[in-house]
Formats: sequence, C-alpha cells, structure tokens
Amino acid sequence: MSFHTTRRNFLGAVGAAGAAALAPPSASAAIEPSPWGIKLGLATYTFRSFDRAKTIEFIKEVKTPWVSIKAGVPGKAAPSAMHLPLDGTAEELKAIRKEWDAAGLTITSSGNVDMTKANTPEAMKKIFEWAKNFGLPMMVCAPTHENMPLVESMVKEYNIRIAIHNHGPEDKNFPTPESVLDVVRKLDKRCGLCMDVGHSERTGIDVVKTIADASDRLFDMHVKDLTDFTSRDSQVDVGDGKIPFPAIFKQLHKMGYQGCVNLEYEINDKNPMPGVQRSFSYMRGVLAALAAA
Repeated sequence: MSFHTTRRNFLGAVGAAGAAALAPPSASAAIEPSPWGIKLGLATYTFRSFDRAKTIEFIKEVKTPWVSIKAGVPGKAAPSAMHLPLDGTAEELKAIRKEWDAAGLTITSSGNVDMTKANTPEAMKKIFEWAKNFGLPMMVCAPTHENMPLVESMVKEYNIRIAIHNHGPEDKNFPTPESVLDVVRKLDKRCGLCMDVGHSERTGIDVVKTIADASDRLFDMHVKDLTDFTSRDSQVDVGDGKIPFPAIFKQLHKMGYQGCVNLEYEINDKNPMPGVQRSFSYMRGVLAALAAA
C-alpha cells in the first residue's frame, strides 16, 4: 500500500478504515497509547497559555500517557512555567511530581532546558540537582559546544540522560540533527538527540534518512507539520502539511525506536485542543493503517 502525507490524500489511500481511524476519539474511547509500537506523546509547550491543572486536564482528554514537560521560571514566562518551575525547592518539585503521577501521566522528559549560561560546574550542577529532585529520567536541552564537557560529566554523575534539541537555521549551536550527532557520538551513551522534525525540515535535510542515521542516539522527538519548508510560520495541524509522517513512522518502527514522538503544537495557543485532537487523530490513523497493511 502506498501512503501519502496529507490528510486528504491519506484518506483517499486508506479508504473507510482510515477515515474511521482519523475520527476524533469519543470521551469513553480506550486509545492504545503505543499504536504500532510508537509512543505518541505531548510536549506541554503546546499548552503554554495554561497552568498545570488545565494542562493535565487537556492531556487526559487526548488520551496519551506520555508527557515531555515544559520547564520555566514563574513570573518570567507564560503560565507554562508552572508546569515545572525551574526555581522550585526539592519539596515543591516532589509535590508537583505527585500531581502529574496522580493523573496517570508518565513524564518522559523535560524541555527545553536552557544550559547556554551554565558555564561552571556549580551552575551545571544546579540544573542536574533540579532534575534529580523532580525525578526526571531525561532533559531535552540546549547546551553549547563549549560546555558539553560539563554536561557529560553531570550525566555520568547523576545518571540522567540528555537529548540536545536542534532548533533550525536560527540556532547558532545546534541547528541540525547532524550537528547534534557529531557531538554526542563522541560522548557517553546517555547523551543523545531530540529531533524536531519541523526545524529539521527547514534546514533542507532528508528527515527520514537522518532518523535512520541517528540510530540509538535518537532519544526523543518533537513533531509538527509545515506547508512551506522555508518558513517556520507555516505550521498547520499534523496531516495538513508536507512533512512525510507515514515514512517517518515506518522508519521509526523499522529501527525499533523506544523514545516518544511528542506533538509540539506551536499555533493557536489560546485554543489548541481542536488542532491537537486533529493532529493526534491523523497520526493514530496513519499508524493504524500501517499496522494493518
């Protein structure tokens, strides 16, 4: 079976079964959290205009257990800073973690954690202590080339994985997945890549080939869809753009990818849920059709 990328073409290819899979889930639907072995998660930056309680409510509506949680400093950022405050005490962080756990959600990572100014052991240690206090297994992060030796030393000391996020042509440190892989392949096995497929497409790379090349250093993914690979402002609901999600999912399945595919929905921040649900319905539909092929 040949799979196309857009929602309209995909529906034409898979027919009635695909249409059913793409329908929004009912309130009582029991959604398989890992269709075709792929963990579809949510980056809570999607809900940056909402506090922690409302964000948890939204994620439960989407019916996915996997969460990459946005970290920030209250008072200096959007309400999403309260999803996981960077200035929380050990006691506060443990209490916040209990809220997420009580909702039945699995925190797989935090991000994006800015490490660009952590140029001393003390500064870097403070970040890893924060991660330890919250119980993070992995930080999606933005370090520099210069402080990578510090990052690696803390990874070894704390046994917390890091996944460097590529941010596209504007990123002076790590614009492409390859720029991350060139560094982390020389480091401890707990250092890897969080690949943002939208930012990656804007650098002109072959995303599917790069996923294959990343192999076991691909720890995490942020996904979005674009109609124009030269414009970061062309984001649309997943399935309405040009990013080849069927081919991406095929490659992830082939390589036995164990990380998450986290929707990072950066548009319609005041009313994100219609687009989030459409994006999840499309991705679940693609995966259901691939599993049945």
